[in-house]
Amino acid sequence: MVTNLKISIILPVKDTARYLRTCLDSILAQTYTNWELLAVDDASSDDCYSILQEYAQKDPRIKALQNPNPSLLNALRFGYAHSSGELIHRMDSDDVMPKDKLEVMVASISTPLDIRNDFRGILITGATEYFSDEGEIGDGFKRYDKWLMKLAKTQSYREEVYKECVIPSNCWLVHRTDFDRIGSFEPDDFPEDYDLCFRFIAGGLKIIGLPQVLHHWRDRSDRISRNWEVYKDNRFFELKVRCFFEMDRDENRPLVLWGAGKNGKDLAKLLLQKEENLNWVCDNDKKIGKDIYAVKMKHFSFLEELSFPQIIIAVASPDGQKEIQVELDKYNLTKGKDYWFFA
Repeated sequence: MVTNLKISIILPVKDTARYLRTCLDSILAQTYTNWELLAVDDASSDDCYSILQEYAQKDPRIKALQNPNPSLLNALRFGYAHSSGELIHRMDSDDVMPKDKLEVMVASISTPLDIRNDFRGILITGATEYFSDEGEIGDGFKRYDKWLMKLAKTQSYREEVYKECVIPSNCWLVHRTDFDRIGSFEPDDFPEDYDLCFRFIAGGLKIIGLPQVLHHWRDRSDRISRNWEVYKDNRFFELKVRCFFEMDRDENRPLVLWGAGKNGKDLAKLLLQKEENLNWVCDNDKKIGKDIYAVKMKHFSFLEELSFPQIIIAVASPDGQKEIQVELDKYNLTKGKDYWFFA
């Protein structure tokens, strides 16, 4: 059983003084005590840094740092550069940890099976729960929480990675050796959490999902994911397409795009930059037979004519996805090997 490994918690902090004490108190309340907190103030305009200094004076495990080159990624990098733990974890300064979060994550490999019992080669994650002081949580956040719980119960992270970020940004624990190997916080790609998620998977880490809530997200109107331009189009198709061609594309197999709506058209533009012989199918009688971006739209029954296709599905509606999956089951195709949902 793994015991007493030191956890380095990287905490970027910017203009969250209103919530910061609640966040820090949740870390101090952890039942697992061998941790250090690298709290990096990222040029806050409020009292964040003085609060960090106050807590650092109370507990030597807390280091109050100031980012010399302000930006979120630079704050993460600066905090990580000052860390010393064997295990790495990220936290956001407006969120809250359940008091047993770190203990549960560490204890999850008490029976390592075929995995080395020092945490190397694996990543621990779990489910999340949104909360808000400003009113009701939106349906989108509720669906994401529910979906993450489903992933943890089914361990289907690899199969679902192109649908949405399968590893929540503040709910993972990984060994420093593996974190360095996959590039830590170095790439400049946004969204940085989804890019890191893809790198965790591409790096061959075995993902172990725990089917319990291990992180409380705070939803608020000024959250950066709501307001930053890089998050405006939260489908993140450019990142998904790039990673698909790096991780899963087999050029010996025909590539098929399924879906002729906005998602399909936007994905087609990106795919055609990498794939001249794109096959495009749908079930919309008004579009079948038409040329769109110089590709003739075909009925999905065209799949019968293809040998071992790889299929990207751009249909977002849950009912539509269920219908498509029923059709693909008829061809004995497997999610995550033969087809992937991108929406």
